[in-house]
Amino acid sequence: MQQRVIFHIDVNSAFLSWEAVERLQEGEQTDLRQIVSAVAGDVEKRHGVILAKSIPAKKYHIVTGEPVVDALKKCPDLVLVKPRHDIYRMYSAKFMEILRRYSDCVEQFSIDEAFVDMTGMQQLFGPPVEAARRIKNQIRDELGFTVNIGISSNKMLAKMASDFQKPDRVHTLFPDEIASKMWPLPVGDLLYAGKSTVSKLNGIGIFTIGDLAKTELLVVTSHLKKHGEVLWRYANGLDDSPVEPVRADNKGYGHSTTLPFDVTDAANAHQILLSLTEKVCQRLRADAVRADTVTVQIKYKDLTKASHQCTLPAPTNITDEIYRAACRLFDEKWDGEPVRLLGVSTKVAQSDGGRQMSLFDHTDYEKLERLDKALDAIKGRYGAGSVRRASLMECEKDGGKDKTEKNKT
Repeated sequence: MQQRVIFHIDVNSAFLSWEAVERLQEGEQTDLRQIVSAVAGDVEKRHGVILAKSIPAKKYHIVTGEPVVDALKKCPDLVLVKPRHDIYRMYSAKFMEILRRYSDCVEQFSIDEAFVDMTGMQQLFGPPVEAARRIKNQIRDELGFTVNIGISSNKMLAKMASDFQKPDRVHTLFPDEIASKMWPLPVGDLLYAGKSTVSKLNGIGIFTIGDLAKTELLVVTSHLKKHGEVLWRYANGLDDSPVEPVRADNKGYGHSTTLPFDVTDAANAHQILLSLTEKVCQRLRADAVRADTVTVQIKYKDLTKASHQCTLPAPTNITDEIYRAACRLFDEKWDGEPVRLLGVSTKVAQSDGGRQMSLFDHTDYEKLERLDKALDAIKGRYGAGSVRRASLMECEKDGGKDKTEKNKT
C-alpha cells in the first residue's frame, strides 16, 4: 500500500508578513519584517493583543497573544500597526490558489495554514522534499512572503514538523523520525497540549513527548480522560484523519465570537454555543438548506487554536439538534484552558435523503421545527432581539464582540 504524503503549509507571521508585503507595494520603504514591529488590535479594548510580530521583535521576548501594553513595556519603540483583515483574506486566497495547482485535495485549516494531500504526486513534482521546496519558493517569489512546510504520512505529524525551525523552511517528520525528532521535545510542544494539561502531565512525571508516548494509556486517561487519549495517540504519531477539501459548490455557514471575558467553565461555553448555533441555523432555514457536518472552533487565551468536527446522523437545520452536537464537540476537545473565541460552523448536505427513524429516538423533530419556525417569524417581524431563549439571558448580559463568517468555498 502506498504511503500517504501529507503537507502542512503555514505562513510565517502571516498578518505581519501580509501587512509588510502590501505596504511595500503601496510605496513604503521600510519592510515591517526587518524592524521591531507587530500587528495588534485596539490598545483600549480587550482584543488589544499582539496578533503577529516580526523576528526582530522576538529579541525583546514579545510574544503573540500578550497585551499590547505589556509588549510596549518590553520595547517602547515597538512599531504597531492595526490589522487590515480584508487584505489578509486576499493574500490567503492567493496562497490557497497556489496550493491547488499542486493537488486538488487541499484543506484550508485556518486563514494562514492548510493541509495538502500529495500522495502519488511524485511523478509530477518529484520527491516530497523537492516538491515542498518548489511550493515554498513559488509562494515566496509570486506573493512575497514565506511559509514553513511540514511533511509526513499524517496530518498531525505534518503540522508538528511545520513548527520546527522557522522561517522559510521544509521539515519532515515521518514515523521512523518520531523518536529522534519529536520525543525529546517538551510535552507542551505537542499539538493541543495546553498549560493546564502540561501541569497535570508534569505532576505525574511526564515532561517530554517521549515520556507521554511511553506511559500506559490507562494512566494518562485516568488523569486527563478523553483528551488524554487524544494526546497519547498524537505522542505516538497516530492520526488517521483525512485531508478534507471543501467542494467549490458547497456553502458553509458559520458564526464566531471574540469574548470580552475568559470562558473557564463548560456551562458558560454552552450558553455561547447556543447563541452562535441559533444564528447559524436561522440562516440555514432562511436558505432552505440543511447541514450534515458541524465544526466547533476554539481559540485559547494564548491564541492557539483547536477545532473538532462530526457528521450528523441526518441532515438538519434544527437549532436544538446542531446545538447538542456543538456542545458534545466542545466537551470532547476543550482542555480546560481559558477560551478567548468560540465558533460554530456547518457544511451543507449535498442531498437530503430524509431522516432514518430509530426505535430509541423519541425526539419530536416536527415540534422542534415548528418552534424554530415560530422564533424565526417573530425575529423577522420584530427584530433579532425581540425574543430569545431563557438560557441565553444571563450570558447576553455580558455582551461580546460578535464576528460573523459566511463562507463560500
